[in-house]
Amino acid sequence: MELTAEREEVKALRERFTEMSERRACELIGIRRSSYRYQSRKRASDEELSGKLKELAKERLRFGYRRLAVLMQRESDQPINIKRVRRLYTAAGLKLRPVRRKKLRREAIPLIRLSKANQEWAMDFVHDAAGNGQQLRFFTLVDQYTRECLALAVDTSMPSQRVIRELSAVIERRGKPQRIRMGNGSEFTSRSFMAWCIEQKIEMVHIRPGKPIKNGHCESFNGRLREEFLNVNQFVNLWEARRMAQAWMLDYNEQRPHSSLDYRTPKEFAAVLAASLMSATGQACPAAT
Repeated sequence: MELTAEREEVKALRERFTEMSERRACELIGIRRSSYRYQSRKRASDEELSGKLKELAKERLRFGYRRLAVLMQRESDQPINIKRVRRLYTAAGLKLRPVRRKKLRREAIPLIRLSKANQEWAMDFVHDAAGNGQQLRFFTLVDQYTRECLALAVDTSMPSQRVIRELSAVIERRGKPQRIRMGNGSEFTSRSFMAWCIEQKIEMVHIRPGKPIKNGHCESFNGRLREEFLNVNQFVNLWEARRMAQAWMLDYNEQRPHSSLDYRTPKEFAAVLAASLMSATGQACPAAT
C-alpha cells in the first residue's frame, strides 16, 4: 500500500472511531506517526522553475530535460540541479515519447557456390568529389565469379532509370545474369527497377540492412577502387572523372593481377573459363569484358 493510501486509511479510521488516538490508528495500519504527519513543503522557486521549463518546452518541442536545463542555466546566476529539473520536467508531463524508427527487415539468404560467369552480378555505389566541387557518384557492377568490372559509370546523380540503362548496356553485350546482389538503396528498391528485373526475369538479392559483408565481392572491389584510383587521382570535373574511370576499368580487367584468381587478370580468367566450358560442353561462355 502506498503512503498516501495508508494516510487516508488512518484518517478514515479516526473519523469512524472518534476516541481512537493517532498513535493507535497508526499502529493498526502499520504506518509511522512521522510519516502520517508529514506535509510536503514545496519550494516557491519550484513553481517559477517549472514555469520557465514549460515555456522553453513550447519553444523547443523536441528538447529533453538535459538540453532544457542547459538553456535555463545560461539565464540563471544560481546553479540548477539536473535532478530537480528532471523531477519538474516529469511532473509537468513534458517527457518525450521516443521516436521508434521503422527498420527494414529482410530474411538472410544463404550464399550459393558460384561456378560460372553471369551466374550472379553485384552492384553498389561509391562517392567522391571533383575539384570544381561537383559531388560524384560511381556506379560499380562486377561479376561475382570472374571478378570482372562490368560497368563503372560516373555522374552527379544515379537514379534507378540510369541504373537500368547501365545494366541494359552490359546485358546487350554479354547476356543476362541469373541474379543481381545489391543493397537496399532507393535506386534498387524503386518500383521501376523492380518491375524491370521481373520483366527481364532476373532474381533480385537484396542484402540485409547493415550487413555490407553480404555483398563482399562488390565491397572488396569498392575498396580497391577507393585505394588504387580515387585516393591517388584528382578530377577537375565530371567529364575527366568519366574518362579516367573508363581507363582504370580497362586496366583493372586486362592488366591488374587478381590474387583470388591465382594472380591472373579477370579477362584472362574469363578466357580460360570460356575455353574450358567450350571443350566440356561445346557451349560458348559469355564474352569477357
